[in-house]
Amino acid sequence: MTKTRKIINDPVFGFLSIPDGVLFQILQHPYMQRLNRIRQLGLSFFVYPGAMHSRFLHSLGAMHLMHEAITSLREKEVEITDIEETAAMAAILLHDVGHGPFSHVFEEAGMLPEGTNHEDISLRMMYEIRDWFSASQIACPKERAETAAIMELAIRIFKDEYDKHFLHQLISSQLDVDRLDYLCRDSFFCGVTEGSVASARILKMMNVKDGRLVVEAKGIYSVEKFLVARRLMYWQVYLHHTSVAAEQVLIKILTRAKELVANGVELFASPALMYFLSLRNSSPSAITHTLLTHYEALDDSDLLSAIKVWMNSEDKVLCVLCECFTHRQLFKGKLLEKPLTTKEKDLLREQYAQRFGVSREEADYFFVEHISTSNTYSEKGEAIDIMYKDGSVRDIADASEMLNMETLTYKPQKIYLFHLK
Repeated sequence: MTKTRKIINDPVFGFLSIPDGVLFQILQHPYMQRLNRIRQLGLSFFVYPGAMHSRFLHSLGAMHLMHEAITSLREKEVEITDIEETAAMAAILLHDVGHGPFSHVFEEAGMLPEGTNHEDISLRMMYEIRDWFSASQIACPKERAETAAIMELAIRIFKDEYDKHFLHQLISSQLDVDRLDYLCRDSFFCGVTEGSVASARILKMMNVKDGRLVVEAKGIYSVEKFLVARRLMYWQVYLHHTSVAAEQVLIKILTRAKELVANGVELFASPALMYFLSLRNSSPSAITHTLLTHYEALDDSDLLSAIKVWMNSEDKVLCVLCECFTHRQLFKGKLLEKPLTTKEKDLLREQYAQRFGVSREEADYFFVEHISTSNTYSEKGEAIDIMYKDGSVRDIADASEMLNMETLTYKPQKIYLFHLK
């Protein structure tokens, strides 16, 4: 395979270099190019109009940070081979390749086979890309074998089946390059300065001890800032009540469309979207090549175009929901002190049934009770370890003078009633 070097201008980190032929070919693969057509922040543009960046751009940024992290670790004499570096960069480049339209909404609406999620799709796509390299005619047999071997190693790192555990931690942990990129990137495009983190300093302070990723004590304040920024971004951006309201409307739309298709109603939809609206297989083994072929063709535009057409649907429920979504007449969010009682839910059903002339069961589509929750730090997850000059290691929750375990692991919950005005 011909080695190719490309430079990409990123508004967050500047010029990003794609130094290796394998990584360039992964970027060219249709599975990866599809991420150009999927927004990183789903429906957050309803609140932050600048939040239009793609999952492709996020993946590029995470790959860049992986390179920076490995460069920093090598300077501290951590042994990482060129093949391991390329494999780790390939793994982080593909970590989000299985995301559906509008991020998590697609799977939350039950559009994937039961018991599966976007991470299962990502892994299966990685296997297919590996096999694509093996069968590709773009290189000689030796180069095909080498690239397939790199992809196999990338999969092992992604699945945490490689003996250098710290490489997996850089991809998926409580302080990984994925989170470092999306906090910097999302705060930039939303204009929310509270989410900005010192990613460069954190990467420079990383080290490895006993095969595990640690942060040198000099970087503890940057880690504290990272944790605080993450909490603020969740409540200010990711769990903003208007964004969640838009998500709930979209979930209701897809759920209703899927129900109508199951009942034999003909709906407009692209072939890719109709495949998933018609999907009835509840087995995880349903992630077949055929499913991935349709998934590759599916992006945000499929849903948006269908919703515009469904505004004229003869089905009252689907018509009203699609009009609300398209014209930004979203569900009204009301913060509750306690969950709704059965009597309160029945009253809402009766009101909507009378207003729209639908059944009480169909009236459920016009309201939803939702719990928003987030935690800054998981006590059960892998600790963010701080290493001191004497070689001792302490959990950030013990090492921090500002944050403690109770503060870090506190998981606030907000109960909302989202309902059509």
